[in-house]
Amino acid sequence: MQKVDLVLRNAKYLDADKREFVEGDIAIKDGKIIGINGNFSGKEEKDLTDKYITPGFIDGHIHLESSVISPEDFAKIASIHGTTAVVTDPHEIANVCGIDGIKYMLEKTKNLPISVYAMVSSCVPATEFDESFANLDSEATKKCFDLDPDRILGLAEMMNFPGVIFKNPEVLAKIEIAKKLGKRVDGHAPGLTGEDLKKYISAGIESDHECSTIEEAIEKINVAKELGQEFYSMIRQGTAAKNLEALAKLMNMPEYRDCCMFSTDDKHPEELKNEGHIDSIIRKAISLGVKPEDAYITATKNAAEYFGLENLGKIEVGRQADLAVLDDIKSVEINSVYKNGEEMTSERLKEWPKNEVEEGLEERVRNSINMREVTVEDISCKGQAKQVIGLVPGEIITTDAGVAKDYDLENDIIKAVVIESHKGTMHMGTAYLKGMGLKKGAVGTTVAHDSHYMILAGTNDEDIAKAANEIAKMQGGKIYVENGEVKASLALPIAGLMTDENPNTVIKKMEALKENAQVKEGIDPYMNLSFVSLAVIGDVRLLPGGPFNVKEWRMITPEELEQRYKEQGEGKKTGATQSDDGETR
Repeated sequence: MQKVDLVLRNAKYLDADKREFVEGDIAIKDGKIIGINGNFSGKEEKDLTDKYITPGFIDGHIHLESSVISPEDFAKIASIHGTTAVVTDPHEIANVCGIDGIKYMLEKTKNLPISVYAMVSSCVPATEFDESFANLDSEATKKCFDLDPDRILGLAEMMNFPGVIFKNPEVLAKIEIAKKLGKRVDGHAPGLTGEDLKKYISAGIESDHECSTIEEAIEKINVAKELGQEFYSMIRQGTAAKNLEALAKLMNMPEYRDCCMFSTDDKHPEELKNEGHIDSIIRKAISLGVKPEDAYITATKNAAEYFGLENLGKIEVGRQADLAVLDDIKSVEINSVYKNGEEMTSERLKEWPKNEVEEGLEERVRNSINMREVTVEDISCKGQAKQVIGLVPGEIITTDAGVAKDYDLENDIIKAVVIESHKGTMHMGTAYLKGMGLKKGAVGTTVAHDSHYMILAGTNDEDIAKAANEIAKMQGGKIYVENGEVKASLALPIAGLMTDENPNTVIKKMEALKENAQVKEGIDPYMNLSFVSLAVIGDVRLLPGGPFNVKEWRMITPEELEQRYKEQGEGKKTGATQSDDGETR
């Protein structure tokens, strides 16, 4: 009888090749599965009768910075929910701190309760119109791959799909670097179709987490098959964007189910704690009619195979003993979690040490805000024609909601301001915002995808200016100001994106921020606001240089807005009206 460290007896474990649960004993030694149903004796043995065992869950695409808590605290919470690995794209902090930001995240994610792999951020900045602090060209990209070759799995979401389609040399050079290293290249091309899609995928793009319809996901997978390439649809269900309901049936189709994995993209701590992580996606997928075995395979084997993680994703001899033990497979009730064969108990997680970062690097990352005081005069624009950007409940997209020359609170038109806050330029873009439902005060945040400017919205100039200056004093964060008084705030001193405060404290502060900022149902004032400056999706966005037309890929000029305001006035005289979605009726 062979002696091992641990034997898990009498459970039903997921046989991914058979796509079914089968009963058996699992023997573990030195962190690996060394036998199934053999003659083993363990130093520790556990009877798991009526329990189920699956491989640990994998998040195929996440920005850990967007959780706003430290990577260590994220890992502790995710571990409890059965996650044993994530693949992060650190492009949030890379936009703010450049290569220093990527180094910081790599250092902070070593030796955690979950394995953290990384992709090299491909679009810093996201567009040529952005004013992010950093600019990672192809030479810098090559250096990034050398930072941690074992944990860096590829090139992160290639958002600059026009650059791919029109063969921008810098864009193609980044893809080529990844390909030569045998690494993956993730995509990001919402709504791309037809010949442009073929050009995009043929350049070497292998996945996308932006599919919002099953038709879109199927087309992308089919185009890749026609080209003789692999392509995976990352089914995203996070805090900001939720696509699972639209894509769930993909996992019921034998010809596509092996080309799916789960991702969260962004996951806030309160949702992580209350609902869970990948386990919550599996649970919802099963409730939508996905066979449990298929949901678990999507969460484990498929992701591991896509990223070439040969030691993860399946329960078989030689694989790493990263396992989730479940009381029930349909409700995804987590009984216990094993990482490298060791049980991740609450006591063990509580005592898990934080990773230390070199002092100079820590200091650079924690002092990213560089701006002078904002005055009311800086943001005053009454009488000037400004773009009105429409928010959509439950979505991160924006619409063209017309043109305005002043606040109109009765019609839900407030002001939005974007400030370049890292290089000291004080470039500011102003516009109006429709659809938030804010009736008083101002909100602001330095979490503003993807360049992470300071972005604010409010019902009056005084509160907006106050919010900007108070956020700067905190070296980044989220805030709600009313009548010149700070009613709620959360400091995010790590690159203006994260804090190492206790997650429970962070959750309470985030709840207070939302409770104070009373807005429309379906709108998260901070989450929705943070995407108003993201220039790669939606109809119109706001950058430090002014409003940006996403569909036409250009800045919107003041002269154009003045003309539109005049035409809008003429339309009203003739009986036409402006709808919430910006269409003239």
